[in-house]
Parts: sequence; C-alpha cells; structure tokens
Amino acid sequence: METQNLVGYKYKNGGKTFQAIDPSSGNELPGEFQSATLADVDATLDLAEKASDVYRYIDKKTKANFLRSIADEINALGEELIERAMAESGLPQARLQGERGRTTGQLCMFADLVEEGSWVEAVIDSALPERKPAPRPDIRKMLIPVGPAVVFGASNFPLAFSVAGGDTASALAAGCPVIVKAHPAHPGTSALVASAIKKAAEKHNMPEGVFSILYDDGYTVGQALVKHPKTRIVTFTGSYKGGMALVKLAQQRQEPIPVFAEMGSVNPVIILPDALDNRYQQIAEQYAASITLGAGQFCTNPGLLIAIKSDGLKKFKNALGEAIAKISSTTMLTPGICKNYANLSEEMLEEQGVSIINRGIVNGEKANQAQPLVATVSASSFLVNPKLKDEVFGPYSLLIEADYEVQVQQILNVLPGQLTASIVSDETDLPKHKSLIQNLAKIAGRVIMNNVPTGVEVVPSMQHGGPFPATSDGRFTSVGTGAIKRFVRPVSWQNWAHDLLPDELKDGNPLEIWRLVDNKWTK
Repeated sequence: METQNLVGYKYKNGGKTFQAIDPSSGNELPGEFQSATLADVDATLDLAEKASDVYRYIDKKTKANFLRSIADEINALGEELIERAMAESGLPQARLQGERGRTTGQLCMFADLVEEGSWVEAVIDSALPERKPAPRPDIRKMLIPVGPAVVFGASNFPLAFSVAGGDTASALAAGCPVIVKAHPAHPGTSALVASAIKKAAEKHNMPEGVFSILYDDGYTVGQALVKHPKTRIVTFTGSYKGGMALVKLAQQRQEPIPVFAEMGSVNPVIILPDALDNRYQQIAEQYAASITLGAGQFCTNPGLLIAIKSDGLKKFKNALGEAIAKISSTTMLTPGICKNYANLSEEMLEEQGVSIINRGIVNGEKANQAQPLVATVSASSFLVNPKLKDEVFGPYSLLIEADYEVQVQQILNVLPGQLTASIVSDETDLPKHKSLIQNLAKIAGRVIMNNVPTGVEVVPSMQHGGPFPATSDGRFTSVGTGAIKRFVRPVSWQNWAHDLLPDELKDGNPLEIWRLVDNKWTK
C-alpha cells in the first residue's frame, strides 16, 4: 500500500472515496480518502501475519527505539498535524497540542517499559530431580504476543486514542503488528500520523505489515477486520452499541477472539452533606467546568451528581445553574454526535420527574453547537426509570436529590459498571459515610476523592476500565503500562532445551530483567 499524499490514501484495490467534514462549518475539507475493499483487508492481514513471525522476535532495544522514533516523527509533523486535527474535530489548538504530547509521551513510556523488560513476567521453577515421591521438571513461563491486532480509532481523541494512541503503542510494545481502522471523522489526521509510523518503521527496518491503516466511512471494513481469521485481538473506544456489535462479531467467529471495548460511562459523583454546606460554590464551579470540558465529549464526563437534600444542596443547585448559564456552547466532533446529543438531552427532560436547572449560552456563529444542560430528578423517580441511567454524550449532567443516605446506596446498587465513581467530601463527612465510600469500588475501575473524573493520567497506576458495560472486560486497562497485558498470553516451557528458550528465560539472565526464580525475585 502506498501513501497518496499527507491527507489522502489509496490502495491497490481501492473502493469508493469520501471526504472529511469540518464540524464547525459543515463544509467538506480537502483530500479524498478511498475506502478499503475486502481484498485490501485480506492483503493487509496477510502482511500482518507474516510480520508477526518476525516482529515478535525483534530485540527489545530495537523495538523501544522504534516506538521513540514514532514519537519523534509525530512531533516532526509540526503544526500541519494540529491544524488538520482542528479542522476535522472542531477541537481547540491547545487541547490538541496537549493531546499530541500525551500521544508521544505514552509511546516513550512503552518504549521504557519494553527496554526494562520485566513486564513479560518471567517465572522460573528449576527442576528438582531428587524430589519425592516424583521429581519436578524444569518449568519456565512468560508472556508472549498474541499476533495481529486491529485498533479502531476513537472519535473524541483524534491523536491519543487513534492511529498512534495508547492501543497502538501498547500493541506494538507487546510485539503485535497493528492494523488501524481509521475513524471517518478525522481521516486526514489519521493519514498524517500513519505516515509518521511508516517512516519510523522504515528507519528501523521493521517487517512490512508491522503497521497498516485502512479507511472506510461505513461499517464494512470494520466488520471484515473483526471477522478475519488472521485477526487475533481487537480494541475499540466508543459507544455501547458499537462496542457490543464488535464483541458479538468476535464471539460468532469459528475461533472467538477478545475484543477490549471501552463503551462509555455516566461516572456518578456523590457529594456529601458537609462538603456542600462548607463549599457549595467551589464544587458547583468545579463540576460545571468538568461537565462542559471538551463539549462533554469525554468518556469520564460526570453524567450523574448525587446528593442528599439539605440547605447546602439547595445552594449548590442554584450555584450550579448559575455556573452553567455562563458557559457557551462549543462545536461537537461530528454533525451526527451533535444531533444525537440534542435528541437525547431533550428526551431526558421529557422523562417523569425530570426538570431543568439551567442551560448554557448558544453560540450561533458556528455549526454543530452543544448547549450545556444540567437537570435534576428525585431519587425515587430515578430508581424506577431505567432510561435515566443512560449516558448522554455531551455537556449534560443529571443531579439526583436523595431524601436520605439509604437512597444513595440504592442508586449505586442499580447502576451498571462505570469507568469512575467519585466522592466529594470534607474530613467530617468520612466517618459518617464510611460504608457508602467503601462500596464505590464495586461498580467502578477508578474511585476518586475530591477530584473531577475528567482527565486521565497516563501513568502505571492508572486503571482506565471498569465492570461491564463500561468496558467489555473490567480486568484490563486501556491507559497506563498495564494496557500491554491485553495483547499477550502466558506460555510455559517445560524441560526445554536451554539454547531454544526465549532469552528472558535463560539462565544467567542475559537481558538483566527482574524475574521470579525459584520463588525469589532476582535480576
């Protein structure tokens, strides 16, 4: 496959063409993109399978340098990348510059992880020939890459969860070739980043097929990639409907494969009474900013606020309404996302017992504007209406007013799995509500105290994943070094010829990594 130009792409067997849309104006952007065909999917996965047999054995130093070179090549794209991403997403320059830094930073983080080496979890149990009543054989275990990985680019992070985002970085770090299904909302951005990865691959003599990108403005290519017998794993960030469609396709294969799908969350926030009494104004302003950050287009957007009725709650509700009223609407990522937000937010207001607190300011100068909106409902009405638990993707949040603490716990009990759950408290709140606080971890992958859920730190301690339906498998994370665990499986070598063992498992520790040898950690 060959690059046509920095904002276009063509295949040997290209299909129909499409163009990107500037969501702030609704106008088409320069550059035509060809949808891949089923023949292109076959050819790409043939290359990826061949590359897998080579790439999995490339030494860790070369692999780490490859990842760092991708970061360098992305930076070398300069403002052209930022300008194209702004045009295709409607996101502001500062946000995208920060996202580029996150993208290159996580590539370097995984390069460091690969170079250090202990992530393979090497374990050695030496032979015990004299053991009675039966000798113990020599057994050695480590993690190995599963093979070609399909990564679906996300709409709301055109850099950090897209072509060279965390999924691609962790898959390449694990030793898996990557095929990216570019998101149709930002194909030009995707093409630019793909060109950076390809330059880095050529620089380090990586096997052809270690990275590929396919375009499509529909579902045909994505479905074919998931169903293809040479695909070994799939990652996805997006809606529940889209994620579950991929999960079901993967389960229907003759050989089912894992789909690690992040599918959204309402991220409940419990605001405790003393905190409301003492700093209702500060909390209201903090959460108004979090609700509307990036037009509310974050999977960690605080979609539910929960509090017990009090004078402090009345003051908070007024302050929240005043804060929202000062915030202007902003451009959403695509016309479809904007239309869906408008419909869902208005439908919520029509539900029994739901009333509006306030709306933000409408910016009529640009297209696809998301007007901020906060609403309220009683706990008793919320508990009998399953629809109110649904995510509204955009600058929307629902305040649930409980009569007493037991109702707050009842709300938590009916909520499905979440990416995050938060507590806003003062020190005096903590001993009074200990049970409530301790139960948060039952429903969420990340529990937060006195911080907003928006903003995900890319660090080894991060867990970005939660119980179903927040993600398809809550045991894994898509952010942080733990993300690499999605792309590997454990293998044991028993009584193996020493020279044929992977270097990580050979005596003398030739790679100088931490290993568990006969129940003792050693380097």
